[in-house]
Amino acid sequence: MTTPPGSVVITGCSTGIGECAALRLDRLGWRVFAGVRRAEDGRRLAEKASPRLRWILLDVTDEDSIAAATAQVAEAVGSNGLQGLVNNAGIAVGGPIEGVPLDQLRWQFEVNVIGLVAVTQAMIPLLRPAKGRIVNIGSIAGRVTSPIVGAYCASKHAVEAVTDALRLELGPSGMYASVIEPGVILTPIWDKALAKSGSALSAELAGRYSAEVSLIAKTARRARKHGIPADRVADVIVHALSATRPRHRYVVGRDAKIRLALQTILPRRWMDALVHRVVRKYGQPRT
Repeated sequence: MTTPPGSVVITGCSTGIGECAALRLDRLGWRVFAGVRRAEDGRRLAEKASPRLRWILLDVTDEDSIAAATAQVAEAVGSNGLQGLVNNAGIAVGGPIEGVPLDQLRWQFEVNVIGLVAVTQAMIPLLRPAKGRIVNIGSIAGRVTSPIVGAYCASKHAVEAVTDALRLELGPSGMYASVIEPGVILTPIWDKALAKSGSALSAELAGRYSAEVSLIAKTARRARKHGIPADRVADVIVHALSATRPRHRYVVGRDAKIRLALQTILPRRWMDALVHRVVRKYGQPRT
């Protein structure tokens, strides 16, 4: 059995997973409120969808934007409430922890964690009457940390904890929270992150971490060709919103499953040694 289509809010629908999920749920009969930061992105999305889909301006880091979007959704759904919230909006900050500028580290958490919580807090009163579900888009990086992407990994670890807390706290009200943990997605997110982090590193740090940065850059290039298509994640979002018994966690992608298995089976010291070996083999030599 599955839950029939209802109303759902999705953040970060301009591109990637958010756009794909919005269009998929729209095709399945859901009433989608697609959050975008720019009106032109909303209009472009609406051209691909049915008249049911409604785009809303929603910046997860702006309290006024969140309040205005919540008011629009509340007026539209009325006493029926909201059946789903998909927290998808996110960014990636790259660079070694030793050299990540603190303003970028704060921004990483502001978008991926504080913004997620802010939207969730605003939408819970609409979710509660419908016993709605919350689906947070995390990452396998939330359970398996890699060098050079530590800030991003830390934010996704936080998303794991927030999701668990929501599930425990809202469960008695008949609500549920799941987290989706994709592996490498077909997206240019790391190209932007690495370009910005590279310009912020001193010459000394750029040389010290050249092998690690090179490996992450190669991974990002491979992702453009062999990453998980966004529609794979959209399939999982549908299950998390509609299945009678949704899962706590959804691991998506072969690479994510392998990394998680290694993390579970190998002692920590062995896992660290494996990461260092991979860096030495596939990264550029340190300068």
